Amino acid sequence: MTVHIGAKPGQIAETVLLPGDPYRARWAAETFLDEPALVNEVRGMLGFTGTWKGNPVTIHGTGMGMPSLSIYVNELIRDYGAKTLIRIGSCGGMQDSVAVRDVIIAMTATSLSTPSRGIFKEVNFAPCADWSLLNAAVSAAAAKGTPTHVGGIYSSDVFYDERPDLNEQMTRHGILGVEMEAAELYTLAARHKARALAVLTVSDHLLTGEALPSDQREKSFGDMVEIALEAAFNS
Repeated sequence: MTVHIGAKPGQIAETVLLPGDPYRARWAAETFLDEPALVNEVRGMLGFTGTWKGNPVTIHGTGMGMPSLSIYVNELIRDYGAKTLIRIGSCGGMQDSVAVRDVIIAMTATSLSTPSRGIFKEVNFAPCADWSLLNAAVSAAAAKGTPTHVGGIYSSDVFYDERPDLNEQMTRHGILGVEMEAAELYTLAARHKARALAVLTVSDHLLTGEALPSDQREKSFGDMVEIALEAAFNS
């Protein structure tokens, strides 16, 4: 048990999927895991552990933004022994070639800052995904026939962004999508010698203004979860 996670020793699997929304964690656990059990509900941040094809898996919410994710990932790795951590979440598309409902597999994560910035001081650390997970996720997406893009994403500090000039530069430099967590996840995984990946569903588009209606999200999010699970155990 930690300050923010009430699970007992042994209740967290080495493989953890990380949606931001705790209710999405519940949905994913009940949909994809066998015998999911609630292992954490401290501060309303839900975590469930079950099995997928006989493999132990925990699906745990992280909240929104890198500071919140940093709390849970630090404790999951340091106190519970998590070794493979895959963010499953939504993002905003930033390229004409990226469509709503597509999946983005994040190779790198650009950011203005992260909670780890103080450690690096003047160094611009380049957070990146674990190659074995990324390669396996690409293969899983291809096998499913899911429209998928692989490349860099942008982890923003804010949801209500008032920097159109910055978004323009991200698009200009080939950034596929924007979200709020992956850069810190990749940094913490590097620090603690864990494996990390972000598999994201494009739920809206910054260029076109298109947004995925809530009643159409489940199928697209389901593809994302299946890709993440296949990657975790085939890499």
